[in-house]
Amino acid sequence: MQAIKPLAKSTVRSGADSDLGGFGALFDPRAAGFKDPILCAATDGVGTKLKIAIDANTHDTVGIDLVAMCVNDLVVQGAEPLFFLDYFATGKLEVEQARTVIAGIAEGCKQAGCALIGGETAEMPGMYKAGDYDLAGFSVGAAERGTLLDGKGCQPGDALIGLASSGVHSNGYSLVRRIVEKSGLDWTDDAPFAPGTSLGRALMTPTRIYVKSCLAAIRAGHVKALAHITGGGFWENIPRVLPDDIAAELDADALPLPEVFRWLAKTGGVSATEMARTFNCGVGMILVVPADHADAAVALFTEHGEQARVIGRLAARGDGEAVRIAGLDAAWGL
Repeated sequence: MQAIKPLAKSTVRSGADSDLGGFGALFDPRAAGFKDPILCAATDGVGTKLKIAIDANTHDTVGIDLVAMCVNDLVVQGAEPLFFLDYFATGKLEVEQARTVIAGIAEGCKQAGCALIGGETAEMPGMYKAGDYDLAGFSVGAAERGTLLDGKGCQPGDALIGLASSGVHSNGYSLVRRIVEKSGLDWTDDAPFAPGTSLGRALMTPTRIYVKSCLAAIRAGHVKALAHITGGGFWENIPRVLPDDIAAELDADALPLPEVFRWLAKTGGVSATEMARTFNCGVGMILVVPADHADAAVALFTEHGEQARVIGRLAARGDGEAVRIAGLDAAWGL
């Protein structure tokens, strides 16, 4: 507790009390500037990416992943993340390991602008073997009543903007681990797609947190809907934010495949379609904006440090699929 108190204090924001140790944590939305807030909540984990963190003894970034998976889901609703709580379970607590993980959680909270206000650390001998641990995260955000994004205004002709991912993020790691096993490489070997970086470190690149840039675009009036590209890739995540009669048409030539995904596909013998159904394939967040806002939105995201580009448009769905990507095999050369 003493080791993580300074980490929590470093994330303090308006509305939050940074003191840990009580039985519950308080947050005041009015002190955070909200007049009539609607609350939005999300919970998630990091999946089997934790196995790589443990096997490669790389624990400093997985906490960022944990925060990212929750707060990116909040911002797609149009909500500002306010606070975060974590659950850390292990067989026998190793204080430095836990402190390193929670330092990553604090860093993620700072990137998202939310406060780490509490959590739970559980020792469960017999449940986890030596060195193993599990993580879960919980975050709550808010938006003023009437401002949440629901995608109802999306219509044919709207532009789709893609924001670049930082890598594999936190989905598909059961497949990633099988491909690494097939490759015969060790976590300490050089990553074939990132010379000079170990394979374990390269695959532990943390999930990008899009909160501040997306909130800026929402508040500028550019955004009709957002989709966080997680497990299920393009095909499962984009339709979640669109009306049933609207389809997304993506331009395969606007979706260059980063080297980490190219290596995974070729080493694992994974088709282009299956890659796009499993991974983010270089696009971590997709936004729907009016066509005449596209240039301004891309410029705003660029100012906020994002790699943003127009990757397609919306069209009437008819009897077709909700997501259409023509020429993906040719564009990626898989």
